[in-house]
Amino acid sequence: MLSATDNETLTRVGPGTPMGNVMREHWLPTMAASEAPGPDGDPMRVRLLGEDLILFRDTAGRLGLLANSCPHRGASLFYGRNEESGLRCVYHGWKFDVTGQCVDMPSEPLESNFKAKARQRAYPCVEYGSMVWAYMGPRKTPPELPQFEWAMVPETHRAMRPFLRECNYMQALEGDIDSSHLYHLHSRLNPDDPPSYGVYHADKHPRLEVMKTDYGVVYGANREEDEHTSYWRVTQFMLPIFTYFPPTAADGTVHGHIWVPLDDTHTMVWILSWNPLMPMEDTSEFSRVVIAERPVGEYLAPTTQALSRWKARANASNDYEIDRKKQRTQNYTGIGAVQLQDQAMVESMGRIYDRTQEHLGTSDGMIIQVRRKLIETARLLAEDGVIPPCVDNPALYHVRSGAATMPKGTPWYEHMKAWLNAWSTEVMSTDLVHPR
Repeated sequence: MLSATDNETLTRVGPGTPMGNVMREHWLPTMAASEAPGPDGDPMRVRLLGEDLILFRDTAGRLGLLANSCPHRGASLFYGRNEESGLRCVYHGWKFDVTGQCVDMPSEPLESNFKAKARQRAYPCVEYGSMVWAYMGPRKTPPELPQFEWAMVPETHRAMRPFLRECNYMQALEGDIDSSHLYHLHSRLNPDDPPSYGVYHADKHPRLEVMKTDYGVVYGANREEDEHTSYWRVTQFMLPIFTYFPPTAADGTVHGHIWVPLDDTHTMVWILSWNPLMPMEDTSEFSRVVIAERPVGEYLAPTTQALSRWKARANASNDYEIDRKKQRTQNYTGIGAVQLQDQAMVESMGRIYDRTQEHLGTSDGMIIQVRRKLIETARLLAEDGVIPPCVDNPALYHVRSGAATMPKGTPWYEHMKAWLNAWSTEVMSTDLVHPR
């Protein structure tokens, strides 16, 4: 369990908080590039790290991300006129460019130079890997973008889809680094039933080996196959909010999540799928549809409000559309999509889980180490000004997850090292995926 102080450090991400400051050192995704408005298009509300922001694209196509409230009298810039290379507040006509500089102030006399002194808080934005990224940190010149493999493969080789979780980012993220829940929460009841009902493994108590890395933490979860072989699932955590879970056995498509804190109690989850060898259209239906296209099923219609986008139709208000008959006959939960099964569990903990009440076991070793890594990173930044390691070494992010069967006693990390390093020219061999 954590102390109340450590739980606060871990979960609070607003301006001036230790973990919020860690997040702000990194580039963070805000939306899919396809969601962003076109030149002089309608401004969009965005919430990120507890801040209400307005995203727009100016006449020249440049992206701007400004604080919501006009610095004049506080009216929302969401209602502004996006015109002639700037966003103009409709209250008194003050106009701001993508850097936040006031470029026109028609409410002041012509001879006034007050506009040169007025600025709106603004954050740099770039398009990268089919997403819009924002840098909210203190540097005048932002760091380099993270060198994720999925962002660097051809666009045809990746797929992504967001969905909203109404809880703190950390309890959402912890589900991805928890191998022991896999063959409970996501399992089918009968091993002979089709895989569409869920996964199955007779060994439901994995033995974890956790390793600290320069970029975060990695672990292998070992389950016995028979007296001679073991099945290892390798999951990556990369500071501060990135995780990869094991690839699809049929085609080697790698999957991951980004757990973007919109505020302390809302998380935009990005599920990523990419294949370093082939276009996504050539991968399995599981990779393309189950994981990448329909992670939580249908979505509710969004409004212009920042927290209305990508909300699942199946949610807490309708018990995630649980089917008790299926729970008795087909799968462990009676809840449909795999991501919804996770969603039901982490949202049922409350908006911010009180970790002083929990009781952790040996299968929670990865969760323990990731918490320690994040809290230590926040402390080092706050007390000693130590910048998180990936900020100035973005190549550290170029890794993969993995899964493999191997003879008992084989060092799992060495066995899969070439595949786990995405810079390697070696490709996944058939013994590095496990049919399930």
